[in-house]
Amino acid sequence: MLAETNDRYLEGLNAEQRRAVEHGIGPDGTVGAPLLVIAGAGSGKTNTLAHRVAHLIIKGADPRRMLLMTFSRRAASEMTQRVERIARRVLGDKAGIMTEALTWAGTFHGMGARLLREYAESIGFDPAFTIHDREDSADLLNLVRHELGFSKTESRFPTKGTCLAIYSRCVNAQAPIETVLGQHYPWCSGWADELKQLFACYVEAKQKQNVLDYDDLLLWWSQMVSEPTIAQEIGGRFDHVMVDEYQDTNKLQAAILLALKPDGRGLTVVGDDAQSIYSFRAATVRNILDFPDHFSPRAEIVTLDRNYRSTQPVLAAANGVIGLARERFTKNLWTERHSARLPRLVTVRDEADQARYIVEQVLANREEGSRLREQAVLFRTSSHSGPLEVELTRRNIPFVKFGGLKFLDAAHVKDVLALLKFVENPRDRVAGFRVLHLLPGIGPASAQRILDQVTVMADPISALAALPTPPRAGQDWTAFVETLANLRYSEWPVDIERIRHWYTPHLERIHEDAEVRLADLLQLEQIASSYPSRERFLTELTLDPPDATSDRSGPPLRDEDYLILSTIHSAKGQEWKSVYALNVVDGCMPSDLGAGTTAELEEERRLLYVAMTRAKDDLHLIVPQRFFVHGQQARGDRHVYASRTRFIPDHLVKLFDRQIWPAAAPAARATPSQAVQMDIRERMRGMWR
Repeated sequence: MLAETNDRYLEGLNAEQRRAVEHGIGPDGTVGAPLLVIAGAGSGKTNTLAHRVAHLIIKGADPRRMLLMTFSRRAASEMTQRVERIARRVLGDKAGIMTEALTWAGTFHGMGARLLREYAESIGFDPAFTIHDREDSADLLNLVRHELGFSKTESRFPTKGTCLAIYSRCVNAQAPIETVLGQHYPWCSGWADELKQLFACYVEAKQKQNVLDYDDLLLWWSQMVSEPTIAQEIGGRFDHVMVDEYQDTNKLQAAILLALKPDGRGLTVVGDDAQSIYSFRAATVRNILDFPDHFSPRAEIVTLDRNYRSTQPVLAAANGVIGLARERFTKNLWTERHSARLPRLVTVRDEADQARYIVEQVLANREEGSRLREQAVLFRTSSHSGPLEVELTRRNIPFVKFGGLKFLDAAHVKDVLALLKFVENPRDRVAGFRVLHLLPGIGPASAQRILDQVTVMADPISALAALPTPPRAGQDWTAFVETLANLRYSEWPVDIERIRHWYTPHLERIHEDAEVRLADLLQLEQIASSYPSRERFLTELTLDPPDATSDRSGPPLRDEDYLILSTIHSAKGQEWKSVYALNVVDGCMPSDLGAGTTAELEEERRLLYVAMTRAKDDLHLIVPQRFFVHGQQARGDRHVYASRTRFIPDHLVKLFDRQIWPAAAPAARATPSQAVQMDIRERMRGMWR
């Protein structure tokens, strides 16, 4: 059989990549021992994992019995496409059929939602649940907070956003509330008992309304597989479980994996401890550091340390920085991309000079043939780029700053989705409240009163239709009730078109830029048409939303080329020809707020490492000698003096081209006498006489 003899599709892999791809795959179809792939920055991690999946399929593994988890649905889709391209070289047209069967590929949260629907009745849950996004969750938490009277306390109770953040960290870190408050929210420590009461009532409200929030998808999945019989059944459905970006997982996700594959057979995790930078999302580097020791014998470790992105001088500097980490898997990145250009360590006077230096370098690189989009400015915190943005605007250099409003956070998109959610689950009070509030003449009190009347009924939508028309709602109420009736029995994707027709008059009444927002709703319809059902659409769109929206701040970008501005967190996984890192000084990197514990300090070191390893050819670390600090308590706005980051001690400076910019003050201008000035002016006038 061709698949047994032709391994030429593996010839492009280096020795370590091939070792990872072929691990545990025997001729008799046996499933191998657990594998940890430590994939350094730019080492071809995605290519290696795709080859492993393809290799498994080519060697006879059933793609329907593979669970592949990534950190975005787009990444899973790209991985599947890459697997098909690799497999097609051996299997021909059969590859498409095989990869189409790779249906268990997606995010942790997406796979959790799917399994929870399948096993809902086994754990006493209604499979018709809806999923709240962060804003909906905060709104429901706020309703509970108000009902408990915590919004009227003598001293200020934490806001709904803070309450949700505390709840989320407790869930994902699997930590008691006292620990979470003490370490991350010390200003809320006095409210521990009230927060416990709030969270208990919040959980009860979610169960009554048959909704799950984002964190529940992991929490319920974890609770479900804590039952040995269910864990064995689900784990037995998959011969191979593979996880990308394992350094970014939290304790719940690690617990789920270990429950599914307690002996580790068929389990592959890929990641890089040196790029673990998401502890603010409750991710823990301990998951990847401790992974091998969960099994007996230990998991095999394959290290990918050949870098295909950066030059050797850039890698030498990055290796030097991460080499000082207190605990890590030993790995020194190397490359065959040699260069005489060292990364620059540039000292400037202040943030204004920092901005001018970057603009000068960016324009010089552009003159030499580098497009603006091949260059990126990275920073620890979004606010650090303010002076640079002013300078770029002044110099008419287009730029895009990563961040901004997500598609599903736009008001008009949330309005449409709220009606879909309410029809799907009429007990969802947050969705119902938002929709009712759109109708003229129905305010918050009226909306709450209506929901109190109908959500306790067996058929809330019929109960709504039976209510008398609210006095000031008139024909809008009639149109609303008729729309609900038409949507009760899903005709997908016609449903969303019906909602758009109902919503358009309200859109025009509420928003001045209705025409622009209507384009978003047409885009939403187009997205909806690619999903097989309303329930699938609501689930997957909530878990993995598109990025852009007409609510995005700033004017639309008209230039085809633009400079990239990005936080380091948003830049992870990206690469550019030239990279400029702002404020590489103590107080910014590490951040004052991120240097409280050894663990926090080590993550700050990894942040600098991630920033450095985004550069392919040209790296600039910029050290302003002073910068402006806003509104510090008791001291106000002020300039502070800074020193080079502690992550680049003196013995590492030799790895950089150290510069001071500007190199020298401009020479003093000669000032001619007044008589000479008058003579020059007279001669200029005389030219035209």
